[in-house]
Amino acid sequence: MTNEEQFYHQRFERVIDYIYKHLDKPLDLYVLADIACLSPYHWHRVYKAMYGETLAATVKRLRLHKAAGHLVNSQKSVEEIAKSSGYSSVQSFNRAFSDSLGLPPARYRVEGNHQIFKLSKDRELVSIKGVDMLQVEIKEVEAISLAGVDHTGSYMDIGGSFEKLFAWLGMKQLISEQTRSFGVYFDDPDATPEEKLRSAACATLSSYDVMSSDPVTEYAIGSCECAVLRYVGPYSNMQVAYQWLFGEWLPNSGRESENAPVFEEYVNDPRTVAPNELITDIYLPLKRQ
Repeated sequence: MTNEEQFYHQRFERVIDYIYKHLDKPLDLYVLADIACLSPYHWHRVYKAMYGETLAATVKRLRLHKAAGHLVNSQKSVEEIAKSSGYSSVQSFNRAFSDSLGLPPARYRVEGNHQIFKLSKDRELVSIKGVDMLQVEIKEVEAISLAGVDHTGSYMDIGGSFEKLFAWLGMKQLISEQTRSFGVYFDDPDATPEEKLRSAACATLSSYDVMSSDPVTEYAIGSCECAVLRYVGPYSNMQVAYQWLFGEWLPNSGRESENAPVFEEYVNDPRTVAPNELITDIYLPLKRQ
C-alpha cells in the first residue's frame, strides 16, 4: 500500500469506527470530516469513491440493519427502536423502514422472513406463500484463499470490518465480478462473552501477495464437506436461522459437526440490494462419513 493509500485508509477506518459507535446519534458531515482529518468540502466525494455509496446511504443502511435486529431479537417497542436507531420521529423511522424492507416495523416483527424458522415444524422443508424454504444441501467445498480484517466483539458489528476490507480491496483494484465475500466465525456466541467473540470479514484474493504493511490478514478455508443453509433477509436476523440449523436440522440429520468454524458467504451486495432480498449461505462443516 502506498503512503497516499495508507493516508486515506487509516482516516476512513476512524470514520467507520465512529459511525458504528454513534448510530443512535445525529451524524454531522463536518464532525466526520474532522475525525477523518480531511477537508469538509471534498472528503465525502472521496468516501463515495472508496466505498461505493454516499455517507448518508451507509448510515441509513446500518441504522436499518440495527433496527431489524432489535425488532426480531428484543422486546423493545417500535418507539424505542426508532430512537436508538437515530430517527427523530416514529413516522420518519416507519417510512424509512418500509421503503427499505417492504413492511412497516410492527408488521415486520410478526411477518418478516425470520418467521419461517420459528413456524417450521418440518425439519427438512417448509413451504410458505409458495416458496420452498429451509432446504439444507450437503456440499463439498474446495479450499479457498482469503484476505480478511479481524473483528472482536458482537457478530452484529462485523460490518465495520467489511467496510474497511472492501475499501482496501477497492484501492488496490482487487475487486472483480469473481470476488466472493465471506464471514468466518470462530466462537460460539452462546458460550463466549460477546466482547470476546472472534470473527473475520473476508474476501477471495488472487494474484496478490499480502504484505506485512497491509491492513489485512491471509485466511484460508480448508476443503471440507458442509451443510449449507440459504438464508434470505437482513443479516441481523440470521440468529433464528442458526437456531433452526443447530437445534432442528443437525440433531435429526444423522450427521455430526466438524471441529471447524462456521462461515457465511454473502451472495449479493447490501449496498445495492434491499435488506429483505439479501442472500446468505450458511456453511456448517461436517465430519466426513
